Amino acid sequence: MVKVDIIDIHRQKTSEIEVGDHLLSEPEKPHLIYDVVRMQLACRRSGTASTKERSLVSGGGRKPWKQKGTGRARAGSTRSPLWRGGGTIFGPHPRDYSFQLPKKVRRAALCSVLSGKFREEKLLVLERLDLEEAKTKRFMAVLKTLGVKDALIVLDGRDQILEKSSRNVRGIQVIECEGLNVHDVLRHEYLVFLRSSLEKVERKLRP
Repeated sequence: MVKVDIIDIHRQKTSEIEVGDHLLSEPEKPHLIYDVVRMQLACRRSGTASTKERSLVSGGGRKPWKQKGTGRARAGSTRSPLWRGGGTIFGPHPRDYSFQLPKKVRRAALCSVLSGKFREEKLLVLERLDLEEAKTKRFMAVLKTLGVKDALIVLDGRDQILEKSSRNVRGIQVIECEGLNVHDVLRHEYLVFLRSSLEKVERKLRP
């Protein structure tokens, strides 16, 4: 078991929590992290790029000039890929770029990046993060007290006040623990959990 400090918004230790070794004691696994990030980015691709081959371009039905005797290169259609306005050779067509990796691989990569944040002391666990009203100014004051400018905040459920307060703050992303993923963890300097969300993630990633 790994002991993690629980802090308040003033970054003062209030208590401790024990977390399983599988979550915060995993060695770094760059090959798995690379594969999972590549999978995530591939799944986000729209795959809508499309081009027309010579058979799809309108026109070009008549031979532009006779085969011999003109002194010019022979041509059979004005829609040849060699001509301006012609078709495209081996151009992209709509396709699905997504692929899937085994669940164990995705879980191992996520535990690896979480362990990396913990070793770098970039993982913070708050007892709670309550805001009385949706005010960006109040939220910015909390971030300044914590000494955090770029962070991924993981909640155990919807918190509309916190989401509205943070949506215009550059470098801050708020997600629910069900959406925790490798790519978002790597994009931010700090990873901020609530105590309840860390417990939920620990149960979810338990082997």
